[in-house]
Amino acid sequence: MSDTLLPMFAALADETRWGILAELGRDDASASALAARMPVSRQAIAKHLSVLQEVGLVEPVRVGREVRFRAIGAELSATARRLDEIGRAWDRRLAAIKDIAEGL
Repeated sequence: MSDTLLPMFAALADETRWGILAELGRDDASASALAARMPVSRQAIAKHLSVLQEVGLVEPVRVGREVRFRAIGAELSATARRLDEIGRAWDRRLAAIKDIAEGL
């Protein structure tokens, strides 16, 4: 499971990619439109979009001659569920440690 999360977390470790993902959460947008909204060049936006696409967080959608990008909510939701599972497992472990410590 961690093998699938690592590339995604590596992609999201960049503040600009977080910003792009937030913008795409509001509305689909082209690289040019994103560059107009953010303090980053269009070329840099295109590279960041490529990274996000590689890990399955965004997808390109052709609208006429323009390519817009959209956030893939299903992948984000699946990641949130995996993180919740990890959190619940840690909660169980910590509760077991607490029970052992209180029994001493």
